[in-house]
Amino acid sequence: MGLTRYKGRPESTDGRLEKEIRVYDFLDSLGLEYERLDHDPAMTMEVCRDIDESLGAIICKNLFLCNRQKTKFYLLMIPDNKPFHTKELSAQIGSTRLSFADAAAMEAYLDITPGSVSVMGLMNDTEGHVRLLVDEDVLKEAYVGCHPCVNTSSLRLRTEDVFGPFLERTGHTMTVVHLDG
Repeated sequence: MGLTRYKGRPESTDGRLEKEIRVYDFLDSLGLEYERLDHDPAMTMEVCRDIDESLGAIICKNLFLCNRQKTKFYLLMIPDNKPFHTKELSAQIGSTRLSFADAAAMEAYLDITPGSVSVMGLMNDTEGHVRLLVDEDVLKEAYVGCHPCVNTSSLRLRTEDVFGPFLERTGHTMTVVHLDG
């Protein structure tokens, strides 16, 4: 694919959405190092695979889920090669059957639209509506790849930075899950 990695935020904000710039501001305020790739919209896991290979980071499926009553919301990070079965996850977190949450809830709580779901959206969930669920295999990798709330850029961050200082500042914790698929 021949993508170029850049250190840190873009030099210019021209043509970039405010929610993307807020991610860079947030990461910079924490003093976290990150690398960035700019690319065409990444709408499929196949495209994301090429991007994450260029980033040198684990490829995650980021799934925005809710319970049947649509009163509890979850962001699940799972390696892209693991199949997802709601029954397996529901039992671990003590929830009724899970389904995919709608775009309106995604935008309301994470300020993210379908195709750009990312752990970075938790910085926008200041009231703690979304519970982060992380498959244990994600935590075994040195780097995590994620979108900065838009799917035209991707970031590479140290796993320990995402699940340490970043999460702490957002006020969220994570629930580690074991999914066999």
